[in-house]
Amino acid sequence: MIKVLSSAWALLLGMMLLQVGNGIQGTLLGIRGGIEGFSTFEMSVVMSAYFVGFLFGSRMAPEMIRRVGHVRVFAALGSLISAVLILYPVLANPWAWAAGRILIGFCFSGVYVTAESWLNNSATNETRGQALSLYMIMQMIGIVSAQGVMVLADPSGYVLFVIPSVLVSLAFAPILLSISPTPAFGSTKPLSLREIMKISPLGCVGMLLLGGVFSAQFGMAAVYGAEAGLSVGQISAFVAAFYVGALFIQYPLGWLSDRMDRRVLITGTAVVTGSGALIGMVFGDFFYMLLVAAFLVGGTSNPLYSLLIAYTNDFLEHDDMAAAAGGMVFINGLGAVAGPLAVGWMMGVIGPSGYFLFIAALMFAMVGYAAYRMTQRAATPVSETDSYAPVLPSSSPMAVEFAQEYAIETAQEEHI
Repeated sequence: MIKVLSSAWALLLGMMLLQVGNGIQGTLLGIRGGIEGFSTFEMSVVMSAYFVGFLFGSRMAPEMIRRVGHVRVFAALGSLISAVLILYPVLANPWAWAAGRILIGFCFSGVYVTAESWLNNSATNETRGQALSLYMIMQMIGIVSAQGVMVLADPSGYVLFVIPSVLVSLAFAPILLSISPTPAFGSTKPLSLREIMKISPLGCVGMLLLGGVFSAQFGMAAVYGAEAGLSVGQISAFVAAFYVGALFIQYPLGWLSDRMDRRVLITGTAVVTGSGALIGMVFGDFFYMLLVAAFLVGGTSNPLYSLLIAYTNDFLEHDDMAAAAGGMVFINGLGAVAGPLAVGWMMGVIGPSGYFLFIAALMFAMVGYAAYRMTQRAATPVSETDSYAPVLPSSSPMAVEFAQEYAIETAQEEHI
């Protein structure tokens, strides 16, 4: 662990600061949109726009890096992020915000691709798992810390827009000043979506449904809080609870994943997620029950992302794992684009409780499909499964490939 920190501290610190900036803007826009009088539908379009940009960025960033190099792409995208963040209060219009969110989503996707390729390049076979875990922990700390920043100023002013802009600008300084060798960026020919669906129907359907759940957390949680009449401090605590839960539950689920039928674990985890959403829907008037609901939903849905990737890997040859990474991320991204729009529609029809009803519906749909798939295919013996590696749904295909490499190396070591 010390070895990883000493070699990649600047990258990890920079990514944490970037997540603080990204976490602030997501929550802040949800609150400020209510202050500006934007409708729930307008805010759902704004929140969905981020994932549209992220989806295109994950496809286009590798080609940009191959053409002009990591450093130029990293610096250019960072400058754009900082500029858009500070322009939000000046352009207080939902369609201008949607355009800004598309650009920011595109830029963050490219930044993640670049940073994750650097991190992978600096890791060795012995440190890859630790580097992946530290990267995820620093991202979580950044998002949770962002919610604490929200109470430092009035969301109707400009200060909270300036802070993430400054943090994003500062985040690039340690990275660009400390990274020495620029990693080679190879290209992996992806498997088609049809091929991945044939290999792992549950992995693909689960990823699509989970994309909607993740985007509801990351994009619409603050909108829900504003609609439900929560204070700024309460909204910040509510949003933070999703990621605190993920931080605590990720590793116990990962431990179980390597020791039992993953389909059973996927089913059970989805049941807990859906039940947590039902708690939020029924007891939404009690703030502390909202925190419990967010902790359960975030704590179980975020690890489901890694669990579905690990399950899909069980049916792939090692040479095909990296090729499948881009397709899995793309499927998740499609769900993420649709998620805020569907949540916004449901909240517009039945009120704030539509937020949790949407999450519950998707999770129990996953439960039903997982139960069906267990009747169609025999379980893979635990001794033949690949290792679980923690990855956040907000990561780029590079992080998923990074996790695939770790799973392959671990499996190979176990068979030596």
